[in-house]
Amino acid sequence: MERRFAGLDVALSGDTVEVDPDTLEAAVAAYRDTWARVGAIVAEADLDDPCQDAGPPGPANLRWVLGHLLEETARHAGHADILRELIDGRTGR
Repeated sequence: MERRFAGLDVALSGDTVEVDPDTLEAAVAAYRDTWARVGAIVAEADLDDPCQDAGPPGPANLRWVLGHLLEETARHAGHADILRELIDGRTGR
């Protein structure tokens, strides 16, 4: 979002945890910090504004980016729920 939509020169994270210390609290704090920055960008933009960095898969607008972020967040939350169910055996709501 920060790089693709807003065109900011921010480091992209890889597949490793990049918070120190490596704790759940640190990961949640990093996630909330990121969403505070994203929220500020979205508040100043229109859903039809184009991305500054088209990159693959090609041109997109803020509406597409937010939809993609929602999809990815839901997918990963589902994965986490499956892992929790495997650990504690509880299912349902």
